[in-house]
Amino acid sequence: MRRFDNKTVVITGGSRGIGLGIAERFASEGANIVLSSNEELVNEAADRLRDKYSAEVVGHVTDVTDRRQVVEMLDVAERSFGSVDIGVFNAGIITIARLEDMTEDEWDRTLEVNTKGVFLCCQEAAARMRRAGRGGRLINAASGQARQGFKYTPHYAASKFGVVGLTQSLARELAREGITVNSFCPGIIETDMWAYNDQVWGRLLGDYGPGELMAEWVRGVPMERAGQASDVAGLVAFLASDDAAYITGQAINVDGGLIMS
Repeated sequence: MRRFDNKTVVITGGSRGIGLGIAERFASEGANIVLSSNEELVNEAADRLRDKYSAEVVGHVTDVTDRRQVVEMLDVAERSFGSVDIGVFNAGIITIARLEDMTEDEWDRTLEVNTKGVFLCCQEAAARMRRAGRGGRLINAASGQARQGFKYTPHYAASKFGVVGLTQSLARELAREGITVNSFCPGIIETDMWAYNDQVWGRLLGDYGPGELMAEWVRGVPMERAGQASDVAGLVAFLASDDAAYITGQAINVDGGLIMS
């Protein structure tokens, strides 16, 4: 029997990058998956996972800032598979700008997706887990910037510090019902988001060509490599497993030793 046979996991931000890597891990270990994103590409990703792993995967287009759509996403999980056992709330965005150039809309949208979106997903998933009475796992995407902020991204850092605070608060509230709540803090991971980071931070921080800034930062990682989505997926799968039943309220770095705190 595979580790997540007969378990249902809902993954947001799942059409690419870290979210898709997490979905791959759960599909390979037998989970039923509702794969969600705000883009139609998520349905193609779901098709590929079904074909590759013979997994039960349902794609769903969801705006995590809209409660009605979050409710529908979780209703789809219950209708399709009978339960919501694990929620991996990974949807997130970033923009990069000097303080004087950052717009109020950028600030609001980043907090809305990265923090409010996690809150809405946790709130609705926890309600279903409570009704079922079998416990569950809520696992939220934070960031290295939930440990320390960085220039030109105060809104992103604030949003991810918020995820850690939310995680700790919900962990205390839900602990006696067997629902654990944890977050993961990726460092430099080879994804589309980090390609954007390299380009825009590179322009603002100096005369860096494509890939040069990321390469410089990777040299500062003790393990001397960028992470892969699979590195994050390994941590998330552990936190979702029975082996992590006594772990809650934690924010765990997965960054090759970049931030040791």
